[in-house]
Amino acid sequence: MQHVVTFGEIMMRLSTPGFARFSQATNLNITYGGGEANVAISLAYFNIPAAHVTRFPANDLGQAATALLRQHQVTTDHIIYGGDRLGLYFLETGAAARPSRVIYDRADSAFAELEPGMLNWEEILQNARWFHWTGITPAISEGAAQSCLEAVQVANKLGITVSADINYRKNLWQYGKKAYEVMPELVAGCDLIVSSIGDAADILQIKPAAEAADPFVSVGQQIMQQYPRIKKIVNTNRGSISASHNTLAGMMWNGQQLLQTPTHDMVPIVDRIGGGDAFMAGLIYGLLTYQNDQQALDFAVAASALKHTIEGDANLVTVAEVEPVMQGDSSGRLKR
Repeated sequence: MQHVVTFGEIMMRLSTPGFARFSQATNLNITYGGGEANVAISLAYFNIPAAHVTRFPANDLGQAATALLRQHQVTTDHIIYGGDRLGLYFLETGAAARPSRVIYDRADSAFAELEPGMLNWEEILQNARWFHWTGITPAISEGAAQSCLEAVQVANKLGITVSADINYRKNLWQYGKKAYEVMPELVAGCDLIVSSIGDAADILQIKPAAEAADPFVSVGQQIMQQYPRIKKIVNTNRGSISASHNTLAGMMWNGQQLLQTPTHDMVPIVDRIGGGDAFMAGLIYGLLTYQNDQQALDFAVAASALKHTIEGDANLVTVAEVEPVMQGDSSGRLKR
């Protein structure tokens, strides 16, 4: 099977029990998660060997987060330790008309203090077939951005497929650089990206042509012209009826045609955190496994739809559970 390496920060997630508000909670539930690590965990459940690379503080919290990855069969051999703190985020789960809320506390984390050269990417990637990162990593600090660029450059040299969810988080860019100053060089090394029309405008300064019949296709064509290594551009289309009821569909521009999936109706939502990561993991699995892009895209959206039924950051479902949903069975019928 293919070996996938992911790179990014992992935080401790502190969530209120059930649907309690922050002001009501007298205790918080602990788990660990991060966009890229969520992808690695999901791939491990799909029987794709996956390794996650990050930096944790050399204390019990760093060891606990490492143990969670190992529990889910993710390789942790290249995690490094140092610094003083693990980033945190606090989650209040919404319902109906009340949205979920997230508060971050990740400044000066061990990962944010990464410096170029701390990670030996030649060694880390020597047996890899796929490398995945997200736009969150280069937003955290200049050192994290430079470390990510090192990884992309080594992956390109070794002929490894590179993917990125280039999601733009405006509030994370606090170290003096703008996303459009840092991200293009990283994106240029990608074979596949997840990007919305808004992300393309904010990060790559690419907007749909005024006369475009389809704005997503227009943006995709321009991205491929400016970044010729990129062969696939994907995105999801989420409809928010309420915090408890969303719809989800996927789309892909592969340079020749626009592929789209059926729309999945997700109600009630248990936990929507990590839905995009589940989509990315499903897409990687699909592209490594199925015969065509349409099947891969269909699997990715079905995997993401199932994630909305799983508590926690990661999508703890198997291929055997995703494929019936991919084929239209959303009955949730009891299995005996």
